[in-house]
Amino acid sequence: MHPPLAKDPIAEIQKNWERHGWETAAAPAAAVTAIMRTQQILLGRAQEILKPFELTFARYEVISLLSFSREKRMPMNKASKLLQVHPTSITNAVDRLESAGLMERQPHESDRRAVLLVLTAKGKQVAGEATRALNEQLFEQTGFTPEEVAELNRILAKFRQRAGDFEA
Repeated sequence: MHPPLAKDPIAEIQKNWERHGWETAAAPAAAVTAIMRTQQILLGRAQEILKPFELTFARYEVISLLSFSREKRMPMNKASKLLQVHPTSITNAVDRLESAGLMERQPHESDRRAVLLVLTAKGKQVAGEATRALNEQLFEQTGFTPEEVAELNRILAKFRQRAGDFEA
């Protein structure tokens, strides 16, 4: 982590936009940039927490999804849809998780074209430990107040719905 800057660079972005005559885009440009910077900060924290488990956040999401499923398994295409990632991305994550012994690919019982992702005993353990670490070190200590979290969830859900991320 680097020392804090003397000025907010995103506020400077907004001022620059305004100085160049893009007043109507200035505040939205600052908001988009702030969201992206916030994502970088939070993802960096998550990656640090997950490092001892030899997981990236993307791989954690896969084993976490499976750990929350009733049978600790799910068709790969369903996991891809629920995680909202391209099938190539989930294939890469599954390759790494399988190599680490955290999950296995198995043939689907009734659909020969489908592949089931199955969490191993080691995967269940790592998912539980990693989730506890993320809860304690990040999710319960985001730097946002509970009220800000509620407002952010409300605002971002409305945006994602309007963007076609999910139906009402």
